Amino acid sequence: MTNDPEAQHGAGTPDAFQRLWTPHRMAYIKGASKPTGSGPEDGCPFCEIPRMNDEDGLIIARGESVFALLNLYPYNSGHLMVCPYRHVADYADLEEAETAELADFTKRSLTALRKASGAQGFNVGMNLGSVAGAGIAAHLHQHVVPRWGGDTNFMPVVGQTKVLPQLLRDTRELLAGSWPAAS
Repeated sequence: MTNDPEAQHGAGTPDAFQRLWTPHRMAYIKGASKPTGSGPEDGCPFCEIPRMNDEDGLIIARGESVFALLNLYPYNSGHLMVCPYRHVADYADLEEAETAELADFTKRSLTALRKASGAQGFNVGMNLGSVAGAGIAAHLHQHVVPRWGGDTNFMPVVGQTKVLPQLLRDTRELLAGSWPAAS
């Protein structure tokens, strides 16, 4: 192995594990599955996913007007989203029934994540509009991210890399099995 730093940037060159390869993230970086316009006919994944079976769509639970699904590009293990079926961008445009069920599914998400994984805390929220950080601004979705003491270690902070210890399908199955019944 050479000590020349320029020689250590080629494909296949040993780099003492200074990088982790995450090729699955390239789809996200390139904008795969992002709607091209403002309507459900423009390829919105949140409009397409409910037509899939639960396993393929990573759907945890279905309600009358909203559904819960795992985030395909999670910030943390168990990162899920609550999403209305209706293609709507702004929280203020939700109908009363959608608002109520979105709140109920958020509460049930917290319960399921605590039961399935012992989550000690949560980040819950929405990014409304692309300037606010919404990756898919055309279709409202609320993030529920479980947190544990010490889960922000050197990997995401310094290495800018997330380490997920479980496959998404396995996480979906675990959370679906922990999903509480409607009260």
